[in-house]
Amino acid sequence: MSFITSILEQGLIYGILALGIYITYKILDFPDLTVDGSFPLGAAITAALLTRGMNPYITLVLSFLAGAVAGICTGLIHVKCKVRDLLSGIIMMTALWTINLYIAGTANVPLFSQKTIFNNDLMEKIIPDVLAPYATLIIVLVLALICKVLLDLYLNTKSGFLLRAVGDNDVLVVSLAKDKGNIKILGLAISNGLVALAGCIFAQEERVFEISMGTGAMVIGLASVIIGTSIFRKMTLLHTTTAVLIGSVIYKACVAVALRNFDPQAMKLVTAVLFLVVLIISMDRKKKVNTNA
Repeated sequence: MSFITSILEQGLIYGILALGIYITYKILDFPDLTVDGSFPLGAAITAALLTRGMNPYITLVLSFLAGAVAGICTGLIHVKCKVRDLLSGIIMMTALWTINLYIAGTANVPLFSQKTIFNNDLMEKIIPDVLAPYATLIIVLVLALICKVLLDLYLNTKSGFLLRAVGDNDVLVVSLAKDKGNIKILGLAISNGLVALAGCIFAQEERVFEISMGTGAMVIGLASVIIGTSIFRKMTLLHTTTAVLIGSVIYKACVAVALRNFDPQAMKLVTAVLFLVVLIISMDRKKKVNTNA
């Protein structure tokens, strides 16, 4: 049972990250590699604040805001400095490595003795003893659902529709007298804010900050988005954001099952092979759709 619970916890945490990547990959069509830097950014800020006695719930908000600032910087490099989208993300990701080290103070910060959103007096009072073994899962699920609902509500606003339009047809946005560059920057800010929030939650769940914890975050998020949107494409009643969250859980389950049968050192190889399989399946589906059309 603990194996399944662990998969759900990790899947939902990375599901929040996948929601951020969904904005850049599916909506903006922007290959944003800032993710590999903004994920540990949220964790670094969390580690720095928790070790100084900050309320763990405040770290959630501050991590989101820090991630949003990182996204804005990527957007400004791309829009204002006219740097290509891929290179903009790489530049910001590289810069964030050093920034994260400065914020955390060191490459590894243990958080075993600090109060977290999962372990504090308030949670001990709210969650009954019967549900105590599933307290972490419940909190992560609530946070993931809040992020999903808020993102759904935003995408149904005027600003959300403009964000979708930039990715589909930026000429339409210009014809509406709107600056497509500013809308891209806004989308990148929300995306990286969610990614940094996921990093914040992950650090508190694992009780550690590690400078390299963001390596491969982009791959995990992309795989989750592709799996979710591919499997549940025909289920029109299911929101895309819900499909992305479920896709993240499925991806984590596949990795966990694979690692049970392989050496732990093969984790990166298993992840790469699984991602390749996901990409091939999604490409085959696209070819079938184009052929039928």
